[in-house]
Amino acid sequence: MPLAPSDRELVTEELGRDPTPAEEALFENLWSEHCAYRSSRPLLSAFDSEGPQVVVGPGDDAAVVALPVPGTEDDDETRYSDTYVTMGVESHNHPSYVDPFDGAATGVGGIVRDTMSMGAYPIALADSLYFGDFDREHSRYLFEGVVEGISHYGNCIGVPTVSGSVAFHDDYEGNPLVNVACVGLLDEDRLVTAAVEEPGNTLVLVGNGTGRDGLGGASFASEDLAEDAETEDRPAVQVGDPYTEKLLIEANEELVEEGLVRAARDLGAAGLGGASSEMVAKGDLGAEIALERVHQREPNMNALEILLAESQERMCYEVRPGDVDAVREIAGTFDLGCSVIGEVTENRYVCTFEGETVVDAPAEFLADGAPVNDLDHVEPEQPATALPDPEPDLRTAFESVVGAPNTASKRWVYRQYDHEVGTRTALPPGDDAALVAVRESAPVDAAPGTGLALSAGADPNWTDAAPYDGARAVALENATNIAAKGARPLAAVDCLNGGNPEKPDVYGGFRGIVDGLADECSALSVPVVGGNVSLYNDSEAGPVPPTPTLAMVGTKAGYDAPPAAFSGEGTVLVVGDPALDGEAVPLGGSEYLAQHGGTDAFPAPPENGAAFVAALADVADHDTTHAVHDVSHGGLAVSLAEMVTGTAGADVDLGDGDARRLLFNERVGRAVVETSAPAAVREAFDGVAPVHEVGRGTTDGSLGVAAGGESLSTDVEEVRDLRSVIDRELE
Repeated sequence: MPLAPSDRELVTEELGRDPTPAEEALFENLWSEHCAYRSSRPLLSAFDSEGPQVVVGPGDDAAVVALPVPGTEDDDETRYSDTYVTMGVESHNHPSYVDPFDGAATGVGGIVRDTMSMGAYPIALADSLYFGDFDREHSRYLFEGVVEGISHYGNCIGVPTVSGSVAFHDDYEGNPLVNVACVGLLDEDRLVTAAVEEPGNTLVLVGNGTGRDGLGGASFASEDLAEDAETEDRPAVQVGDPYTEKLLIEANEELVEEGLVRAARDLGAAGLGGASSEMVAKGDLGAEIALERVHQREPNMNALEILLAESQERMCYEVRPGDVDAVREIAGTFDLGCSVIGEVTENRYVCTFEGETVVDAPAEFLADGAPVNDLDHVEPEQPATALPDPEPDLRTAFESVVGAPNTASKRWVYRQYDHEVGTRTALPPGDDAALVAVRESAPVDAAPGTGLALSAGADPNWTDAAPYDGARAVALENATNIAAKGARPLAAVDCLNGGNPEKPDVYGGFRGIVDGLADECSALSVPVVGGNVSLYNDSEAGPVPPTPTLAMVGTKAGYDAPPAAFSGEGTVLVVGDPALDGEAVPLGGSEYLAQHGGTDAFPAPPENGAAFVAALADVADHDTTHAVHDVSHGGLAVSLAEMVTGTAGADVDLGDGDARRLLFNERVGRAVVETSAPAAVREAFDGVAPVHEVGRGTTDGSLGVAAGGESLSTDVEEVRDLRSVIDRELE
């Protein structure tokens, strides 16, 4: 993908000459959509990224957020500690289509190194994965390869994958999405940024040797996937080595602990050229780099290859000259390569190769000079109402929705991940949100630390039906997941995925998810502190649905949380459900329509989502609360089925109305609560959301549901069989 003629003209004008081949390739990659966000940058100002908890916001390798002092999360004025977490998210979509194992694995490696760049130690991963129809052989091939790549890399480096999501939709057939988020831990004294600090300081490259893999990866990720991408674009996919990454994690930990790092950046998109030019641009300084000094693992590499290769497991550090020997010694201890490649200067970014200047350009122009695109868009329209006719009988509908791959158990995925390594996982995958123990935030040794809740994902059925309201629903659903564990949302990062933005309908849908996510996160008082944009997810099969993956964290004092399973001992309530008040909530974006055909308007999220989330978090922490479970994907039918265990179930009566709307609408801002104190739940939600008593828990592992004059019954064995479709098909 060569530098566009209009861009080349700008570069030539700035440099006062034609660019060298290395400069042209460097501008091509750094000014690509993948690096420069040329089509999305004008939209991203919609996000509110500020708050008293925000230490480092958008623009660095990862965001940094201060944790509340445990126990003050719901105070009028929350107090924040000097214990910080980093948050970052990355897409590796195109590489995962070409090579699902290495494409996904190197996505994990990249987001972990982004975490390390801030001085943090990685403590948790969350993966959000999107594939074509599960029944298609190619979708299963990609699915299995991606999960294997994530599990192999994450397990080898010892970072637990504790949360995430998996969705299947026809429109991902030609372009899967692989979005990986990472949370890291640090304190105030360890914080490092990417901005270089002082001329005369040394630039040091630590980690794997540089090879020819991943050349042009940023440019490759900025264009539609071609029909022959699986063969022709293989050289653009990086090859990961998790064992070297583990050594690099531990070496980075020592370098930070010893105070040897002044600035740091992971070598990701555009390789050494991208990382080093961005570091000096952020510091309003320059650099002189001798490319032949870079340690290499392949012979006869030229300047362009050394500059732009995206070989993995490499970090660029700014180091004081007097600390270089100490850095080299630590790198040697972990058997890592270490090259002194140059120094920070007053201005201009200059690279030489064997005495010849191959790059000489203003650093800020390289990093931030790409012009933005002014693109046409078409506003999406709400689908018309055309429901299945004839409608399926209730049992058929129930079995098809509960047993659909989208709503079925994802145990086949997360059982491959070591989610307990590191001894922090208090609540593992399979619940509404994971819970990770951050003991370091405890004000005194005897006090509980912070339970860090983590939820990540999106639903393409929602945003395909209604990009704006669907994205709002994604934000509120993630916040509800966190609240269901008794935690208060703290901050979020997003990965905004779309098709070719040059298509007006595609760009209109993309604008919708940006605005919807921004508006709902602002309404929830959840700052969006960083993220990633991935466009040109388009192929011969067409564009992907606009997909706003959100990774959100929340906090609570301590590490206990109510389960998402019935105890069989309490009253069953549904909170926040207007359908139980007789409202005809639409079925748009639902798994029910995905299974049985038809269209409908998407149900708009409630306007008081923040109050709902706060009330739910309060209820989840009641001593009398036995279980809490979010209602969203698959509707109330799926939530109730998921709560049945071998020893506990429920008998539920949803009253009059349309049974299919009652059971299968996917309006967010709802939850099932099992409690021995229903009056306390009503009090908590007074003036916030309706509370309906719909039944009682039972101790026989069965589920009985009556709705709109129809009824069905099932038991745990049937539910488990329905929900094990992925395990059954892939074993």
